[in-house]
Amino acid sequence: MNTSRADTIWRLMTPDDLDHVTALAATVHPDYPEDTAIFAERLRLAPDGCLILTGAGTLCGYLISHPWRGLLSPPLNTLLGALPAPAERWYIHDLALAPHARGQGYAQMAIAKAEDAARAHGLGTLTLTSTRHALQFWARQGFAAEETSVEEQAILASYDPKACLLSRRVG
Repeated sequence: MNTSRADTIWRLMTPDDLDHVTALAATVHPDYPEDTAIFAERLRLAPDGCLILTGAGTLCGYLISHPWRGLLSPPLNTLLGALPAPAERWYIHDLALAPHARGQGYAQMAIAKAEDAARAHGLGTLTLTSTRHALQFWARQGFAAEETSVEEQAILASYDPKACLLSRRVG
């Protein structure tokens, strides 16, 4: 399936999208399962940071992001309860694209939207946890590894042994 830019757009996620987001997450990230409740909570806590990519009437991708503080990334498949206040960075929880939507600039569009959200909240840094599979992608987007403590490294290992906490300044 070829995704045309003309009919493919990033839009705010709604609760009606959550089952589709969970299904795409299970397909794209089978080694990193998360419950629908995780996506629903992030949507409730930071609706301006939760987007979906739609095209030709189907879900092609999603972005889950929110304000955050510090370098202790949320463990995989864990509810937050609340966002930390005050926040000091914008955390990209997940960016996923269906295989047919990759390589067309949609990920860069999503990162730009995360930057817009960070700016709207007065935050100058994007941060994320990268799994071993995505490290090269994030490096190409200008993200670099943060120095992490033993506690932070233990949380990163809940993703995989080579997971890294990465950040970059908002452009």
